[in-house]
Amino acid sequence: MKYIAAVGAFAIRFVTGCGEAGILMWCSIKSIVRGPWYFRNWGIQMLELGNRSLPVVIVTAVFTGAVFALQVWEGFSQFGATELVAFAAALAMTRELVPVLSAIMIAGRAGAAMAAEIGTMKVTEQLDAMETMATDPVSYLVVPRIIAAAVMLPVVVVIGDLVGITGGYLASVYLNDARPGLYWDASFQFISVDDVTSGLIKASIFGVMIAVFSCAHGFSAGGGAEGVGRATTGAVVTSSMAILISDFFLTRAMLTLWGL
Repeated sequence: MKYIAAVGAFAIRFVTGCGEAGILMWCSIKSIVRGPWYFRNWGIQMLELGNRSLPVVIVTAVFTGAVFALQVWEGFSQFGATELVAFAAALAMTRELVPVLSAIMIAGRAGAAMAAEIGTMKVTEQLDAMETMATDPVSYLVVPRIIAAAVMLPVVVVIGDLVGITGGYLASVYLNDARPGLYWDASFQFISVDDVTSGLIKASIFGVMIAVFSCAHGFSAGGGAEGVGRATTGAVVTSSMAILISDFFLTRAMLTLWGL
Protein backbone atom coordinates (compact mmCIF):
# COMPACT_ATOMS: atom_id res chain seq x y z
CA MET A 1 0.00 0.00 0.00
CA LYS A 2 2.82 2.41 0.68
CA TYR A 3 3.90 2.24 -2.99
CA ILE A 4 0.36 3.05 -4.12
CA ALA A 5 0.27 5.93 -1.64
CA ALA A 6 3.59 7.22 -2.97
CA VAL A 7 2.33 7.12 -6.55
CA GLY A 8 -0.88 8.86 -5.52
CA ALA A 9 0.98 11.55 -3.62
CA PHE A 10 3.21 12.16 -6.63
CA ALA A 11 0.18 12.38 -8.93
CA ILE A 12 -1.50 14.87 -6.59
CA ARG A 13 1.62 17.03 -6.48
CA PHE A 14 1.92 16.94 -10.26
CA VAL A 15 -1.73 17.91 -10.80
CA THR A 16 -1.46 20.62 -8.16
CA GLY A 17 1.64 22.00 -9.85
CA CYS A 18 -0.15 22.02 -13.21
CA GLY A 19 -3.04 23.93 -11.66
CA GLU A 20 -0.74 26.52 -10.10
CA ALA A 21 1.11 26.87 -13.40
CA GLY A 22 -2.18 27.37 -15.25
CA ILE A 23 -3.25 30.15 -12.89
CA LEU A 24 0.15 31.80 -13.19
CA MET A 25 -0.01 31.57 -16.98
CA TRP A 26 -3.40 33.29 -17.00
CA CYS A 27 -2.08 36.07 -14.75
CA SER A 28 0.93 36.44 -17.05
CA ILE A 29 -1.25 36.77 -20.14
CA LYS A 30 -3.22 39.53 -18.44
CA SER A 31 0.04 41.25 -17.47
CA ILE A 32 1.34 41.04 -21.03
CA VAL A 33 -1.84 42.67 -22.33
CA ARG A 34 -2.16 45.48 -19.81
CA GLY A 35 1.49 46.06 -18.88
CA PRO A 36 3.68 47.48 -17.49
CA TRP A 37 6.46 45.99 -19.61
CA TYR A 38 9.94 45.77 -18.12
CA PHE A 39 11.94 45.55 -21.35
CA ARG A 40 15.28 45.62 -19.56
CA ASN A 41 14.32 42.44 -17.72
CA TRP A 42 13.26 40.91 -21.03
CA GLY A 43 16.75 41.50 -22.41
CA ILE A 44 18.46 40.09 -19.32
CA GLN A 45 16.40 36.92 -19.45
CA MET A 46 16.96 36.50 -23.20
CA LEU A 47 20.69 36.65 -22.56
CA GLU A 48 20.36 34.10 -19.75
CA LEU A 49 18.20 31.67 -21.71
CA GLY A 50 19.89 32.14 -25.06
CA ASN A 51 23.57 32.99 -25.01
CA ARG A 52 24.40 31.33 -21.70
CA SER A 53 22.52 28.14 -22.58
CA LEU A 54 24.30 27.65 -25.91
CA PRO A 55 27.30 25.64 -24.59
CA VAL A 56 25.02 23.06 -22.99
CA VAL A 57 22.84 22.79 -26.10
CA ILE A 58 25.81 22.54 -28.45
CA VAL A 59 27.44 19.71 -26.50
CA THR A 60 24.11 17.88 -26.24
CA ALA A 61 23.29 18.29 -29.93
CA VAL A 62 26.67 17.32 -31.38
CA PHE A 63 26.99 14.10 -29.39
CA THR A 64 23.32 13.20 -29.85
CA GLY A 65 23.72 13.60 -33.61
CA ALA A 66 26.90 11.54 -33.60
CA VAL A 67 25.42 8.71 -31.54
CA PHE A 68 22.21 8.66 -33.57
CA ALA A 69 24.15 8.48 -36.84
CA LEU A 70 26.29 5.61 -35.52
CA GLN A 71 23.27 3.62 -34.37
CA VAL A 72 21.27 4.22 -37.55
CA TRP A 73 24.29 3.34 -39.71
CA GLU A 74 24.62 0.03 -37.88
CA GLY A 75 20.96 -0.80 -38.53
CA PHE A 76 20.72 0.47 -42.10
CA SER A 77 23.93 -1.28 -43.15
CA GLN A 78 22.21 -4.63 -42.67
CA PHE A 79 19.85 -3.69 -45.51
CA GLY A 80 22.35 -1.84 -47.69
CA ALA A 81 20.61 1.48 -47.09
CA THR A 82 23.40 3.50 -45.52
CA GLU A 83 22.73 6.33 -48.00
CA LEU A 84 19.58 7.08 -45.97
CA VAL A 85 21.48 7.63 -42.72
CA ALA A 86 21.99 11.34 -43.39
CA PHE A 87 18.31 11.91 -44.13
CA ALA A 88 17.17 9.95 -41.07
CA ALA A 89 19.60 11.78 -38.79
CA ALA A 90 18.67 15.22 -40.10
CA LEU A 91 14.95 14.48 -39.85
CA ALA A 92 15.22 13.15 -36.30
CA MET A 93 17.38 16.04 -35.14
CA THR A 94 15.18 18.81 -36.56
CA ARG A 95 11.81 17.31 -35.65
CA GLU A 96 12.42 15.70 -32.27
CA LEU A 97 15.81 15.21 -30.72
CA VAL A 98 17.19 18.75 -30.65
CA PRO A 99 13.95 20.49 -29.54
CA VAL A 100 13.19 17.95 -26.81
CA LEU A 101 16.71 17.42 -25.46
CA SER A 102 17.56 21.11 -25.62
CA ALA A 103 14.40 21.98 -23.70
CA ILE A 104 15.18 19.39 -21.03
CA MET A 105 18.75 20.64 -20.66
CA ILE A 106 17.58 24.25 -20.42
CA ALA A 107 14.95 23.20 -17.88
CA GLY A 108 17.75 21.73 -15.77
CA ARG A 109 19.91 24.81 -16.13
CA ALA A 110 17.76 27.92 -16.52
CA GLY A 111 14.53 26.50 -15.09
CA ALA A 112 16.23 25.52 -11.86
CA ALA A 113 17.75 28.99 -11.63
CA MET A 114 14.33 30.60 -12.11
CA ALA A 115 12.76 28.52 -9.35
CA ALA A 116 15.69 29.09 -6.99
CA GLU A 117 15.77 32.85 -7.55
CA ILE A 118 12.04 33.40 -7.14
CA GLY A 119 11.86 30.88 -4.28
CA THR A 120 14.60 32.74 -2.42
CA MET A 121 12.75 36.01 -2.95
CA LYS A 122 9.59 34.36 -1.62
CA VAL A 123 11.09 32.99 1.60
CA THR A 124 12.98 36.24 2.28
CA GLU A 125 9.75 38.24 1.76
CA GLN A 126 11.15 40.23 -1.16
CA LEU A 127 7.99 39.49 -3.14
CA ASP A 128 5.92 41.05 -0.38
CA ALA A 129 8.17 44.09 -0.49
CA MET A 130 7.63 44.39 -4.25
CA GLU A 131 3.88 44.35 -3.79
CA THR A 132 4.21 46.99 -1.06
CA MET A 133 6.00 49.21 -3.59
CA ALA A 134 3.14 48.67 -6.10
CA THR A 135 5.27 46.44 -8.34
CA ASP A 136 3.49 43.39 -9.71
CA PRO A 137 5.81 40.35 -9.25
CA VAL A 138 4.19 38.61 -12.21
CA SER A 139 4.90 41.50 -14.58
CA TYR A 140 8.39 42.06 -13.20
CA LEU A 141 9.59 38.48 -12.74
CA VAL A 142 7.42 36.02 -14.67
CA VAL A 143 6.50 37.78 -17.91
CA PRO A 144 10.13 38.54 -18.90
CA ARG A 145 11.03 34.88 -18.39
CA ILE A 146 8.07 33.63 -20.43
CA ILE A 147 8.79 36.03 -23.30
CA ALA A 148 12.50 35.23 -23.25
CA ALA A 149 11.91 31.48 -23.21
CA ALA A 150 9.36 31.61 -26.03
CA VAL A 151 11.68 33.70 -28.21
CA MET A 152 15.11 32.25 -27.42
CA LEU A 153 14.36 28.52 -27.36
CA PRO A 154 13.71 28.41 -31.14
CA VAL A 155 16.90 30.40 -31.77
CA VAL A 156 18.92 27.98 -29.67
CA VAL A 157 17.25 25.01 -31.38
CA VAL A 158 18.19 26.30 -34.86
CA ILE A 159 21.84 26.37 -33.81
CA GLY A 160 21.41 22.94 -32.19
CA ASP A 161 19.96 21.55 -35.44
CA LEU A 162 23.02 22.63 -37.41
CA VAL A 163 25.42 21.36 -34.77
CA GLY A 164 23.56 18.05 -34.43
CA ILE A 165 23.61 17.40 -38.18
CA THR A 166 27.30 18.24 -38.15
CA GLY A 167 27.83 15.71 -35.36
CA GLY A 168 26.13 13.04 -37.47
CA TYR A 169 28.33 14.04 -40.39
CA LEU A 170 31.52 13.71 -38.38
CA ALA A 171 30.54 10.29 -37.03
CA SER A 172 29.46 8.97 -40.42
CA VAL A 173 32.36 10.35 -42.45
CA TYR A 174 35.26 9.80 -40.07
CA LEU A 175 34.10 6.61 -38.35
CA ASN A 176 32.07 4.84 -41.04
CA ASP A 177 33.79 6.21 -44.18
CA ALA A 178 30.70 7.84 -45.65
CA ARG A 179 31.27 10.13 -48.63
CA PRO A 180 31.20 13.75 -47.41
CA GLY A 181 29.51 15.26 -50.46
CA LEU A 182 26.78 12.65 -50.59
CA TYR A 183 26.15 12.97 -46.87
CA TRP A 184 25.50 16.71 -47.06
CA ASP A 185 23.35 16.31 -50.17
CA ALA A 186 21.26 13.62 -48.50
CA SER A 187 20.96 15.68 -45.31
CA PHE A 188 19.31 18.66 -46.95
CA GLN A 189 17.80 17.26 -50.14
CA PHE A 190 14.68 15.83 -48.52
CA ILE A 191 14.43 18.05 -45.41
CA SER A 192 11.69 20.62 -45.88
CA VAL A 193 10.95 23.92 -44.16
CA ASP A 194 8.01 22.23 -42.42
CA ASP A 195 10.37 19.78 -40.70
CA VAL A 196 12.36 22.62 -39.19
CA THR A 197 9.24 24.66 -38.43
CA SER A 198 7.64 21.87 -36.44
CA GLY A 199 10.70 21.67 -34.21
CA LEU A 200 10.74 25.44 -33.69
CA ILE A 201 7.05 25.52 -32.76
CA LYS A 202 7.68 22.79 -30.20
CA ALA A 203 10.71 24.64 -28.84
CA SER A 204 8.70 27.82 -28.28
CA ILE A 205 5.93 25.92 -26.48
CA PHE A 206 8.49 24.02 -24.40
CA GLY A 207 10.10 27.33 -23.45
CA VAL A 208 6.81 28.71 -22.16
CA MET A 209 6.29 25.51 -20.15
CA ILE A 210 9.74 25.75 -18.59
CA ALA A 211 9.24 29.36 -17.55
CA VAL A 212 5.71 28.90 -16.21
CA PHE A 213 6.38 25.71 -14.24
CA SER A 214 9.67 27.00 -12.85
CA CYS A 215 8.20 30.32 -11.75
CA ALA A 216 5.14 28.59 -10.28
CA HIS A 217 7.35 26.36 -8.14
CA GLY A 218 9.34 29.39 -7.06
CA PHE A 219 6.19 31.24 -5.96
CA SER A 220 5.03 28.19 -3.98
CA ALA A 221 8.33 27.79 -2.12
CA GLY A 222 8.26 27.97 1.64
CA GLY A 223 10.15 26.78 4.68
CA GLY A 224 13.52 28.43 4.20
CA ALA A 225 16.44 26.96 2.27
CA GLU A 226 14.97 23.47 2.34
CA GLY A 227 11.78 24.74 0.71
CA VAL A 228 13.78 26.49 -2.01
CA GLY A 229 15.62 23.24 -2.70
CA ARG A 230 12.35 21.34 -3.02
CA ALA A 231 10.95 24.02 -5.32
CA THR A 232 14.03 23.84 -7.54
CA THR A 233 13.86 20.06 -7.79
CA GLY A 234 10.13 20.15 -8.44
CA ALA A 235 10.58 22.75 -11.18
CA VAL A 236 13.06 20.60 -13.09
CA VAL A 237 11.07 17.38 -12.69
CA THR A 238 7.72 18.94 -13.57
CA SER A 239 9.12 20.84 -16.55
CA SER A 240 10.87 17.76 -17.92
CA MET A 241 7.76 15.60 -17.56
CA ALA A 242 5.58 18.28 -19.16
CA ILE A 243 7.98 18.50 -22.11
CA LEU A 244 8.00 14.75 -22.70
CA ILE A 245 4.25 14.34 -22.30
CA SER A 246 3.30 17.35 -24.40
CA ASP A 247 5.76 16.33 -27.13
CA PHE A 248 3.58 13.33 -28.00
CA PHE A 249 0.39 15.38 -28.24
CA LEU A 250 2.09 18.19 -30.17
CA THR A 251 3.55 15.70 -32.63
CA ARG A 252 0.19 14.02 -33.10
CA ALA A 253 -1.57 17.36 -33.59
CA MET A 254 0.98 18.60 -36.10
CA LEU A 255 0.87 15.38 -38.13
CA THR A 256 -2.93 15.22 -38.09
CA LEU A 257 -4.00 18.84 -38.43
CA TRP A 258 -1.17 20.52 -40.30
CA GLY A 259 0.80 17.65 -41.81
CA LEU A 260 4.05 18.97 -40.36
